[in-house]
Amino acid sequence: MKRRGFLKTASLAIAGMGLMSAGVSCRSKSKEDEMIPRPYPFDPSAGKKMKLTFAPYELKLQHVFTVSSYSRKTTPDVQVRIEYDGFTGYGEASMPQYLGQSVKSVTTFLKKVNLEQFSDPFQLEDILDYVDSINEGDTAAKAAVDIALHDLVGKLMGEPWYRIWGLNPAKTPNTTFTIGIDTPEIVKAKTEECKGKFKILKAKVGVEGDRQTIEAIRSVTDVPLAVDANQGWKDKYKALDEIGWLQDHGVVMVEQPMPKEQIDDIAWLRERTELPIYADEAVQRLKDIPALKGAYDGINIKLMKCTGMREAWRMASYAKAEGMKVMIGCMTETSCAVSAAAQLSPVADFADLDGNLLISNDLFTGMTVENGKICLPDRPGIGILPLE
Repeated sequence: MKRRGFLKTASLAIAGMGLMSAGVSCRSKSKEDEMIPRPYPFDPSAGKKMKLTFAPYELKLQHVFTVSSYSRKTTPDVQVRIEYDGFTGYGEASMPQYLGQSVKSVTTFLKKVNLEQFSDPFQLEDILDYVDSINEGDTAAKAAVDIALHDLVGKLMGEPWYRIWGLNPAKTPNTTFTIGIDTPEIVKAKTEECKGKFKILKAKVGVEGDRQTIEAIRSVTDVPLAVDANQGWKDKYKALDEIGWLQDHGVVMVEQPMPKEQIDDIAWLRERTELPIYADEAVQRLKDIPALKGAYDGINIKLMKCTGMREAWRMASYAKAEGMKVMIGCMTETSCAVSAAAQLSPVADFADLDGNLLISNDLFTGMTVENGKICLPDRPGIGILPLE
C-alpha cells in the first residue's frame, strides 16, 4: 500500500550511571501524523473479517555480522499484514540462525492461522491463545501475527501501544549499538562510523581476541560498553577473569556469558562480579523466568523469541515484580518489529534496539534514535509508516 493511501486509512539504564535520557525531548509529531484519523468507531456486530497475508523478505545487513558461533550477511524474514475494514496492521518474523526457524517453517505456520473465525480484533487474549495453540514453538511466526494484531488494534483505538499500556515515552532509555566480532581494524572502523551517535555501545565477545576487540573500540571512544558473549565462555574461571578485565575497561553489563545449561556456573559467576548479568539464550518465554532467579540479574526480552508483544509485556511485568532487571532487545529486523518492541522500552533498564539500523533495505519508518535515545512516534499502533 502506498504511503498516502496508508495515511488515509490508518488513522542503560543503570541507576546512577547517567545512561538514561529521561527528560531529553524527541521530535514533535509531524504533519503526516496529524492526518491520521483517531479513534475508529468500532462495531463488532458488523460481521467484518480480518484477512491475514504474508510474503518472504530478505534483510540485507550493511556489514557482515559475527557472533561467537557464526557469521552472516543476510537474515531471512517474512512480512505479515492483517487487514480489517480499511485498516492494516503490520508484523514480521525475523529468523536469525540460532532460532532454528526458517522462511518455510514460518510460512507453513502462517498458512494454518485462520483469523476469519474472529469478528472482534480487540479479543487479543482469545485470538493469541488460539495462535499460540496451533504448534509448539514457531515463536517468530507467532510474533509476526501478534505484532500485526497489536498494530491493527492500536490503529482502531487511535493510540500507540505505549499509551495503551500507560507508559511514559519520555522514559525511554538509550539504546546500545552493536559491534560484531571482527578484526581490530574493522572493529575500529565500525566504531568510528557510529562515534558520537550513541551513549552506549555493545560488543560481541566470547571468542579468542575479545580483549583486542575492546581495545579497538576504546581507541575510538570511551562511552560505556555492554558485552554479549552469546554463551561463548565455557569455563567459569575464564569468564570471571574476562569480566574483571572488561570492568576495568568501562564495561557496565554482561549478557549471557556462559551456556544456558551451566546455570550453576552462572550463579557462581554472579556472586563474584559486580557487573549485572543478563539472560538471553537462557530465556525465551514467561515460563522460563522463575528458574533464572539467583543466577541472573535481569532478562533480555525479544519479540521473536517470546511470541510477541503480549508475552513481552507479561515477562517484563513478572520480572519487575521479582526484582529482576529488564532489557528489551531485538534481532536483525525492519523498523516494524523494532518499533513494536520499542513500545515497551519505557519500562526497560537496558535497550538493544538497533536491528533496523544494521540493515540497508528497511521497509518502514518508525521509532528513531536521537542522540542515542529511543524516540517513540506519536502514531497509533506500533508507530510505523510504510516507505514509498
